[in-house]
Amino acid sequence: MPPTPGDSRAAANAATVLRTVLAHGPVARSGISALSGLSQAAVSRQTTGLLRSGLLRELPHPIGTGGTGGTGEAAGTAGPGTAGRPRIPLDLHTGAVGGPLAAGLHIGVPASNFSLVDLRGQVVARRTLPHTDGPPTSARLATELGRFLHEHGHTGTTTEPAAKPAHRPLLGIGAALGGWIRPAEGIVVRHEALGWHDKPLAAELSAALGLPVHLDNHARAVARAEMLFGHPSARRSLAHLFIGNVVDAAFGIEGTVHQGPGSAAGDVAHLPVPGSTVRCACGRTGCLQATASDTALGAEAVRLGIVPEPAIGLIVDAAATGDPRADRLLRGRARAVGRAAALLLDVFNPAVLLVSELSSILHEGYLDEIREAATAQSHVCDDPARIIGPYAGPAVLTQASATVLLGPLFQDPAAAPALAAAAPTGLPDIAPHTPTRG
Repeated sequence: MPPTPGDSRAAANAATVLRTVLAHGPVARSGISALSGLSQAAVSRQTTGLLRSGLLRELPHPIGTGGTGGTGEAAGTAGPGTAGRPRIPLDLHTGAVGGPLAAGLHIGVPASNFSLVDLRGQVVARRTLPHTDGPPTSARLATELGRFLHEHGHTGTTTEPAAKPAHRPLLGIGAALGGWIRPAEGIVVRHEALGWHDKPLAAELSAALGLPVHLDNHARAVARAEMLFGHPSARRSLAHLFIGNVVDAAFGIEGTVHQGPGSAAGDVAHLPVPGSTVRCACGRTGCLQATASDTALGAEAVRLGIVPEPAIGLIVDAAATGDPRADRLLRGRARAVGRAAALLLDVFNPAVLLVSELSSILHEGYLDEIREAATAQSHVCDDPARIIGPYAGPAVLTQASATVLLGPLFQDPAAAPALAAAAPTGLPDIAPHTPTRG
């Protein structure tokens, strides 16, 4: 059975098993034992519970008889007592029938994104909601997210039948946005661009949708997603710099993202950018938010006549179609971001520094500008390969928002509802989605 609350050793073992399968699956029980250091008895107990909960599944082909082994020799090695059943490979349950999904909600300034994401962080469906009438309300977000879920077979609190049958259980909703967020209380403490202060957003969404809602800052969400699903070195230590309309940062070590007292860690809006003379609203010059945010870049692009409205996507498109002014503007921002990134490298010296910034996600040349400026400025890092973009590419925020829910699941699988009884049967419902920019 899944570990009960308070059974810390069993919960830790279950989490170890689940993360081992995430990193190495498909893998046999004997391989999980060898890779994780847990006894075969402990692995057997935990895999039984994880199979019952619907988080793991057995694959149809035993290792060595035409199936895939994931970790190769380690997965298929048979030791004493490992004949038969232990050689059946296990994997996370990502099947189109019965594989659980997490809903994601990323709330940005110009738009929000809805998504459905599987246990390996793959986006299987998504939609964008432009904020054409100004900042959204909780009621509007809940209504539109509810419609999105309804179209994919999940009804929440509504009494109306879903638009089509759901073949995949829904774990709940992960929501992410910029600003100061307290995850434990589900409260947006401060988001100046949206005009939200001390807003109980998680409770409001949960009440409207009838689903559990986990809330966090988007920089921490992206950091957690990278540590779970992305660059292997990120699991050791990672610093993340997020550049959008809101500028944020996050730091994680050994799979845990630091929050600090009051969950206020990561506010780098007023981090000084070496060489910048841009005036900030705070009265100082050279602050990162005023120098490099999408808002600042958009305003400058409009002033220069590059784009008709201050949208970062339009600036990137203009550069891609050969406008040298747009390219210079983006390269100048990349260098400013690189100089700010050097400060984070020197303070934290992480295994990898992750930078989420649209132009460098879409075009490697701008990431190279960030790398060059960062390594030239840093006193501890001369290896540009340590500076990376998000593995999820343009879908990073769409995927990371759902990881706000999935991250705690991989830390404590007992927190997931029992899915086996709820897992329906039938034909596949949702096909994997190919991410596009938006």
